[in-house]
Amino acid sequence: MHSRKPLVELPVISPESESDVMLTDAAEAVAEIARRYDRATGFLRDRFARVMAGETPEGRFRAWYPMISVATGSFAKVDSRLSFGHVVEPGVYATTITRPDLFRGYLTQQIGLLIQNHGMPVRVGDSDTPIPLHFAMGESAHVEGSIEDTLHRPLRDIFDVPDLNTTDDHIVNGLPQPGPDGARPLAPFTAQRIDYSLARLAHYTATSPAHFQNHILFTNYQFYMDEFVDYALAALADPDSGYTTFVGPGNAVTTREGASTPSAPKAPQMPTYHLIRENHSGISMVNIGVGPSNAKTITDHVAVLRPHVWLMLGHCAGLRNSQSLGDYVLAHAYMREDHVLDDDLPVWVPIPPLAEVQVALQDAVAEITGLTGYELKKIMRTGTVATIDNRNWELRDQSGPVARLSQARAIALDMESATIAANGFRFRVPYGTLLCVSDKPLHGELKLPGMATAFYKRQVAQHLLIGIRAMETLRDMPLERLHSRKLRSFDETAFL
Repeated sequence: MHSRKPLVELPVISPESESDVMLTDAAEAVAEIARRYDRATGFLRDRFARVMAGETPEGRFRAWYPMISVATGSFAKVDSRLSFGHVVEPGVYATTITRPDLFRGYLTQQIGLLIQNHGMPVRVGDSDTPIPLHFAMGESAHVEGSIEDTLHRPLRDIFDVPDLNTTDDHIVNGLPQPGPDGARPLAPFTAQRIDYSLARLAHYTATSPAHFQNHILFTNYQFYMDEFVDYALAALADPDSGYTTFVGPGNAVTTREGASTPSAPKAPQMPTYHLIRENHSGISMVNIGVGPSNAKTITDHVAVLRPHVWLMLGHCAGLRNSQSLGDYVLAHAYMREDHVLDDDLPVWVPIPPLAEVQVALQDAVAEITGLTGYELKKIMRTGTVATIDNRNWELRDQSGPVARLSQARAIALDMESATIAANGFRFRVPYGTLLCVSDKPLHGELKLPGMATAFYKRQVAQHLLIGIRAMETLRDMPLERLHSRKLRSFDETAFL
């Protein structure tokens, strides 16, 4: 049995410090960020390997996230149609950066707009935020045995570990806190908050965050996932589709040539598939399962990837007698009784429909079904979707719920859509919802087993095609148009 060494304060050992640099080219700024990040994480991985090999640590090993900042002394005259790419008033703005390999395109675009709009250089240097060892190890890292038995003391005595006290959503929740030097946030998420979510995404979906595309479909049924797999494989075989690769759980890769790697041995909590296109312009689809908690969990983490849009495709309870099973519901308002976001986004905050997303969805329904104009109203209603946290709401006293649903003019009810839309609003990610009526509990219309099978075969394929077609329309839309000013407040970060 090993005896513990006394827990004394160890000297801090870090990479040799470097001076900050001023740059006026976005690509050069990202390259400098990447160099500093690789140097810092390489240092931590090297020291950890030595310690695990039996080398006695001479001190506490620490490396820092790189940081980018900009200082401006005047109000910028920018294109008022842009909702991002500029700071709101004179001052110093800064953010820590992680995984520049993953965010290279995003960083280059955002930094380029900042330089262009303000005519000022950006400063790249090292921050005062330590990189936790866990986030420096890489996605494929695997450590055998007990770390504490090898170190003979807690890991946190030798390396920095994730600090939940500084991993929060105060910026996106509208409560930005200036740094010790007075710098205001430049981006919606800090590096450690991003790293935390990247690790969670890999865990929940069993796919690397690097595979996620900029267009995300969420669903609450495996039927849709099965249909997406069939669609993806067919699209991959079409050389004119633009799609190049298909990735599933376990990072199983299928190429156009048919080469593939083994899939995950066990199904993850939220099975996810990625139909990949150049510049992350493809589509990722996630089966979030049932319930607002799952909906919040996955969108909390996907948001750090800064996708261009996410849509909810799923089933709902139709609340109007005029609806039929299989009809579509295009949400243009949300009644929030999910409660999972009450502390982050009060229920009195309106969740507006986004015109670009609404039009894309409506046009996709018309294109896929062949119905237009007044005829389209036969199969699709727009209205309020109510989202609740009790799947068996029908078993409770109906006087309260039904009265609220009537007052809200709700036409459909589910357990995820308002949560996904509200988190899209909170994280400034364009959102939309298109649901399919699968039962009408208020009118005694429930699916019988045979009816359910026929319903799924007929409707799921069409519903999915509508969602994919809407995504393709939104993909071709200019970014500055898709990222609506409705999602931005009067005091926003420059980065999307």
